[in-house]
Amino acid sequence: MFFKKRSSTAPAFLVVGLGNPGIQYENTRHNAGFMMLDALAKKLDIKVDRAKFRAYCGTGLVNGQQVMLMKPQTFMNNSGEAVSQAMRMFKIPPERTLLLFDDISLPVGKMRVRRNGSAGGQNGVKSIIALSGSDQFPRIKAGIGAKPHPDYDLAKWVLSRFTDAEKKEMERVAEDAANAALLILEGQIEEAMNRYSH
Repeated sequence: MFFKKRSSTAPAFLVVGLGNPGIQYENTRHNAGFMMLDALAKKLDIKVDRAKFRAYCGTGLVNGQQVMLMKPQTFMNNSGEAVSQAMRMFKIPPERTLLLFDDISLPVGKMRVRRNGSAGGQNGVKSIIALSGSDQFPRIKAGIGAKPHPDYDLAKWVLSRFTDAEKKEMERVAEDAANAALLILEGQIEEAMNRYSH
């Protein structure tokens, strides 16, 4: 049968979870994007384990279209290197590149779905915007909480681990993010914004 396998088809959509590679960064606040992507990968039964574009990638079909899930391994601040490479290779526009990442301006347990926007101080997003030349990326932001006090070192804060209670909240947010991502992949971003921005 001719159309048995679609794996050679170029992906029509790219979904990127932002974070830092390595076990020392697991369950840290800055890896909220990886957590959200893992929840989506589990829902879609896609293994994100193929090394490509300085990232771990996995592809699968969603509503008949090929989708690539990606976890850049470049460290957060250079996320754009992996993302822009994949976008160029497969000619995927920013509007079809969904970014999942952490946001310190939102408390843990809160989530925002947006059609586009600035980096808002998030260095991974800053890198992607700089190297792609666009800020038209749909995005899902998970709150990781503000610094405990103004003098607290930001790098130290985003690389700190979630408490057990926060981890439970993050699991719920990751599940909501996966559902919102599915709506966005179906072209229903308005619905995703209305239903999952909380």
